[in-house]
Amino acid sequence: MEAAGDVVFRLSSQGEILYASKRTIEVMDPDRALAGTRLTSLVPPADRLAIELALKQAIESQQPSRVNVRMNTHNAILWFELQATAYVNASGAVELLAVGRDISGQHATEERLRHMATHDVLTGLPNRSLLSDRLGMAVAQARRTGKGFSVVALDLDGFKKVNDALGHPVGDTLLRIAGERLQDILRDVDTLARVGGDEFVAILPGAVEESEIQIVARRMIATMQLPFEIQGHALYVSTSIGAATYPQHGESEVKLLAHADSAMYRAKETGKARCVIYNDQKFTAPEHDVSLEAAMFDAVRNGEFLLHYQPIVDARTRQIMGFEALMRWMRPELGMVPPIQFIPMAENNGLISLLGAWALKAACVQVRRFEEAAGRELYVSVNVSPRQFRNDQFLDVMDDALTLSGLRGHQLSLEITEGILMSDPEHAEALLTAISARDVRIAIDDFGTG
Repeated sequence: MEAAGDVVFRLSSQGEILYASKRTIEVMDPDRALAGTRLTSLVPPADRLAIELALKQAIESQQPSRVNVRMNTHNAILWFELQATAYVNASGAVELLAVGRDISGQHATEERLRHMATHDVLTGLPNRSLLSDRLGMAVAQARRTGKGFSVVALDLDGFKKVNDALGHPVGDTLLRIAGERLQDILRDVDTLARVGGDEFVAILPGAVEESEIQIVARRMIATMQLPFEIQGHALYVSTSIGAATYPQHGESEVKLLAHADSAMYRAKETGKARCVIYNDQKFTAPEHDVSLEAAMFDAVRNGEFLLHYQPIVDARTRQIMGFEALMRWMRPELGMVPPIQFIPMAENNGLISLLGAWALKAACVQVRRFEEAAGRELYVSVNVSPRQFRNDQFLDVMDDALTLSGLRGHQLSLEITEGILMSDPEHAEALLTAISARDVRIAIDDFGTG
């Protein structure tokens, strides 16, 4: 019995300790008499019910019952896996044998792995996965209580210049400090997540009035405009913020995030260092079809978007050299939706980045299959929207598409408009340089239109 486990108890059917092994006494408290006390007195209040249920189950089922609980030892609170087995003693009374194994190390490892799976490694903030869970919980709670919430999307204006000029270590430090500052101004009930690059998303329960959101946004902007003292440099950035509220601007995670993102880009386009709250009337043309936009969000989930491949033919040899990937939307029972109708709508509601990333990866994979069928090298041309081009994750998406498909850089051609280049020449130059370094081709459409 002494060697049965890290802790061994003989218990009455009521959970009173009748006997504890010498090793148990050393682990728990050498100066404390354990016999005559209840096993539940050795664990934190939150774990007592679990032990009581495990002991009851062992007696009623006549089968071993296991439970993981914390126990108060003289050094620290440790995790134990307890197995309780009921038996009848020589006097005919029911007793229990509880054998415990110290699993503190295993539990700590599992906690670290869980944390790594749900939190951003750099800032320690919730990642996109945990944000999705928290958003789902916020929606469920709002439906129960009738109290709404807001989703706030923000990214750092000027961060890319810092990163490019001083390197990633300085940029990473700035992001960590930015996360800490934002966390400090939020309430305990709020959630702040880093969703990639210099982009953050916050969930603000109960904040649905524009005045409430603007107060939080002004604090965010003010704290970001304070100097960042890093490695002898005084660095300055600002933040552009977009917000969407539940249920006014959407009743699903996809809609709320897309609309907050759309509002954030509107803030960037109209001066930066400001907060814009999503507005259906202002963000879309008068002829905007609200039902069509709702159908678009459903179409993403249902896989209604597809790509058509238009052959690119060498006029001299009449040989197919490649394909242009054209996005199409096939609505069940209604047929094809014209691109001129849904592309501008996707730009406004923020879905274009998601659709563009899918199109780029799908087109590269499909052309690779065309190559295998043709037995020779082909290339693919893909249209890139203004919002997709401005997205800080665009290069990562492009690299992923090439890696996933196995295409080489020169087999991909990106079609962009001259207007994209003119809207932010400095950013465009840096991005085009990085694209060229990967040997990816650029085709400029609408040249000369400004």
